[in-house]
Amino acid sequence: MKQLRPDICVIGAGSGGLSVAAAAAAFGVDVVLIEKGLMGGDCLNYGCVPSKALIAAAKAAASVANAGAFGVTAKGTGIDFAKANDHLKSVIAAIAPHDSVERFEGLGVTVIKGHARFVSESAVRVGEAEVRARRFVIATGSAASIPPIPGLEDVPYLTNESLFGLRQAPEHLVIIGGGPIGMEMAQAHRRLGSRVTVVEAQAALGREDRTLAGIVLSALRDEGVEILEQTSIDQVARTPDGVELQLRNPDGAPRVLTGSHLLLAAGRKPVVDRLDLETAGIVFEPSGIKVDKGLRTTNRRVFAIGDAAGGLQFTHVAGYHAGLVMRSLLFRLPVKENRNIIPRVTYTSPELGHLGLSEAEAREHYGDKLKVLTADYSGNDRAQANGQTKGRLKLFAGPGGKLVGAAIAGAQAGEIINLLSLAISQNMRMKDLAGFVAPYPTVGELVRRAAISYYADAPRNIWVRRLIAVLRYFG
Repeated sequence: MKQLRPDICVIGAGSGGLSVAAAAAAFGVDVVLIEKGLMGGDCLNYGCVPSKALIAAAKAAASVANAGAFGVTAKGTGIDFAKANDHLKSVIAAIAPHDSVERFEGLGVTVIKGHARFVSESAVRVGEAEVRARRFVIATGSAASIPPIPGLEDVPYLTNESLFGLRQAPEHLVIIGGGPIGMEMAQAHRRLGSRVTVVEAQAALGREDRTLAGIVLSALRDEGVEILEQTSIDQVARTPDGVELQLRNPDGAPRVLTGSHLLLAAGRKPVVDRLDLETAGIVFEPSGIKVDKGLRTTNRRVFAIGDAAGGLQFTHVAGYHAGLVMRSLLFRLPVKENRNIIPRVTYTSPELGHLGLSEAEAREHYGDKLKVLTADYSGNDRAQANGQTKGRLKLFAGPGGKLVGAAIAGAQAGEIINLLSLAISQNMRMKDLAGFVAPYPTVGELVRRAAISYYADAPRNIWVRRLIAVLRYFG
């Protein structure tokens, strides 16, 4: 059996694993990278990249459909779903070389294709090779969770791994799960010509601010997406034309729903099976591998990052984790994960963004010392010009005006949250956000407008008025 003894062994060539391997190789460290599937992992092949490419195609279709509001008449237009699928495949193909085996071997990384499993606390076996490394990084990502619904095993269904292979728009797409993935795909497919129904056992976009989530859900319903909330599924069955779902409405009444295609978007689970983690002394749970604040597992040789470590399941979190782990592995620096600085965005139209504490969490923590500052898109000149006035921005200001959280529903929320992510990571206060100069007209001015409202009571403060009076006395 071939024996390899690198300094670092990375298991999983998704976003986080590739970042660790590339960074380590750049510093001349001997690295082995193991991947059982496609290079680039879920994000490139089945997740972020193809979904956002499909959303872009859907947004183009919506722009044409709504062009009349701007005095533009589009004639002879139509939707070619196969060409939209070609677009997303071309995007994947354009990015794939950056994540390829050839590129990483060119960087000096030893890439092994195959399934890795631990055979001891300090070694993994893959195919005919055994890798004994000083440190291991598990970056195996996550996969779609399959809910325990009676009859589901006998029904053809889609997940994110098969959805983007469709060459024809589903006649009626039924989506189980009203989270970010479910709502993004619901709107995209509706805009590309499908009838869409979303079935959610709880509240759709349930993690988000209810007022802001309501703005997004209202927009999707206006576009024709049917969203069934507080609705349970008793059973599913195959029909000659697709699938049939036996539902139970919020009042307990039964309902039958039929569709041509079924998409499962009911959450994700970490991919840790078949790694034989017990052999390496690594404790894991259904939510992911148990790690400390520095992302080290119960085996001191092994780190876990990204979706495999549970918690927030985003590509940018995997990248953030990779940076922390490299500081620890290469420079022996103490590191600590800070989830308060991690933004999340749902890429519907309008978009939905969140950062830091939620309003409920901030109120519980700060009580009466919390100020909730808002700015509506309807009061923003650029939003008016673009016809994108549905939306609101919220800033949560703690004692001294420190930014402790933010939430946005509206156009370009994902871009605006970038500024706020920087602000919260640098412990900025309302005076900082009120003092920056935003180009006019931009949607980003909403941040400054909300921050300025923190000082709305200053003109009525008697001591401020007396100070101004005294200063006037001196000319």
